[in-house]
Amino acid sequence: MSIKLKICGMRERGNIAEVVALQPDYIGFIFYPASKRFIGDLDPQLIKNIPATIKTTGVFVNEELEIVKNAIMKYDLKAVQLHGQESASYCQALKGTTEVIKAFGIDADFDFSKLDDYEAQVDYFLFDTQTPDHGGSGKTFSWQLLGSYKNRKSYFLSGGIGIEQLAGLEQIKDERLYAIDVNSRFEVSPGLKDIALLTVCKQMLIKI
Repeated sequence: MSIKLKICGMRERGNIAEVVALQPDYIGFIFYPASKRFIGDLDPQLIKNIPATIKTTGVFVNEELEIVKNAIMKYDLKAVQLHGQESASYCQALKGTTEVIKAFGIDADFDFSKLDDYEAQVDYFLFDTQTPDHGGSGKTFSWQLLGSYKNRKSYFLSGGIGIEQLAGLEQIKDERLYAIDVNSRFEVSPGLKDIALLTVCKQMLIKI
């Protein structure tokens, strides 16, 4: 199983260059102002200049559809990750313009049947730890809950994934596991990634 890598929450120019040099499959920028990793006034050209082999991903939370569409154009985003209560029709309005990743917070009470309406409208699901803050908690949910996921759509796995969790990926015998999404557990401070740790992360994924 070849698992792709998404590194999210990038903001610092020099750090972005270092992460790009690692050649992850996806690099994420958060367009949610309440986030500690909010993109702010980062130069759009910096994102546009990232090699096309890396899918630049904009993370949005309950944003107006036109604002998301404008950001896709302004930053030449290759994917969007929707982390709020966006509807299936909202996702459909973006599909075809860019890759659409719909995130869901998972806990013991999560009803996986709610994904049925989204399956044809998105490219991937993303499963994160359920929090009131739309992710970014640094906490891991029980991966055993994925046993209740019956849809065919491939997914990103997120939520507090660090070096110690990576070995456990070998226990997930699921061809639908497409990528892992890492963020806070690989940071020196919010928005500033630890390149040495990320290098180890990438090496470990290659071996899985």
